Amino acid sequence: MGKSGRDWTQIYAIYGMDDWHTPFFLLIHAVFFSALSVFFLLYFEPICFLTQHFLPIIGPGLARFIAGFTGSVTALSAVCLFFAAANFLYSSVSLHWDMAQRMVNSVSDWSSVKQALDLGCGRGILLNAVAMQLKKSGSSGRVVGLDPTGARRNGPSTLSTLRTAGLEGVQEYVTCRAGDPGTLPFSDNYFDVVVSSVFVHTVGKEFGAKSAAAGAERMRVLGEVVRVLKPGGVGVVWDLVHVPEFVQRLHELRMEDIRVSERVTAFMVSSHIVSFKKPNHHFAGSNEVRLDWRFNNLC
Repeated sequence: MGKSGRDWTQIYAIYGMDDWHTPFFLLIHAVFFSALSVFFLLYFEPICFLTQHFLPIIGPGLARFIAGFTGSVTALSAVCLFFAAANFLYSSVSLHWDMAQRMVNSVSDWSSVKQALDLGCGRGILLNAVAMQLKKSGSSGRVVGLDPTGARRNGPSTLSTLRTAGLEGVQEYVTCRAGDPGTLPFSDNYFDVVVSSVFVHTVGKEFGAKSAAAGAERMRVLGEVVRVLKPGGVGVVWDLVHVPEFVQRLHELRMEDIRVSERVTAFMVSSHIVSFKKPNHHFAGSNEVRLDWRFNNLC
């Protein structure tokens, strides 16, 4: 049971999974290695005999060691694969829901929020969490879910995302649109709140996750998030692996109240929630300075 009072079956019934191929792939291999380890256990002596027969230079003791070691490795591999599949399922459903609640709670006052953005809205877990908070606080605001054009060939459609909003009873608070996260189709200082859940790390992956070009794309997206935030607006990002570079860039952009949550293992890697506030004014001496949020001067 999650902190919100929902169990994973309820969440899955509404939202499903963004990427079911990965846990399914892991599960199939876990079953295969499990069957292989049982085979080694049941037919240990014949396997030892065959090992010694085809490798006559080794003795009986070494043959038993090779067979036992191989069987142990297959059994351990099966356990690891089952754990990885379970972690992916948990991260995609229960953890995703709980982290969405934590992200929503990072914003102190939703009643004054008029416009919010969910960057990379997926099936709408975070999108609808924001909408439910707007409804609960009595706000007349709306939340836009941005579906990055071409980012997920097998991902959810806008219609399926809006369907989940209907199931949650918040369809009047939600709208979805396609757009490029590197050049957000919104004017400067447009949103009171911008949130994003396990999306930014996927930007630029076509260049290779560890490449300079991918890093430049991620930073460009982060700059766009800052650009569309109103002065005094709040950004909240839950993401994987690259959080330290996000924090560094936010400091360079002179964001205020930058906070990083404790580490949470999601999708078998480290993740953190980063929240920050866009300052109301920027000054350098006696003259106000307008910063370039777009981060265009990268390779």
